[in-house]
Amino acid sequence: MSVLAANESYDFNSLKELLEVTDGNLASHLKGLEKEEYIQVNKSFLGRKPNTRYVATKKGLTAFTNHLQALENLIRSQQKG
Repeated sequence: MSVLAANESYDFNSLKELLEVTDGNLASHLKGLEKEEYIQVNKSFLGRKPNTRYVATKKGLTAFTNHLQALENLIRSQQKG
């Protein structure tokens, strides 16, 4: 989600290379994000090759921001104790 939050869109193969994960692992995580409507999937062809691009939705960006805030709050609370 952090890659999509920082970029307008990303394609499957680029995500796989960047994250150094298998096709199946990445596909599984992307399906979960799509199910929650955190990402939008755009399928097209570049020449004769299929190309799947992913874009973070507003709902996904909001959830990601909230997640980061929760992590920051947890870290701060641990530092005080």
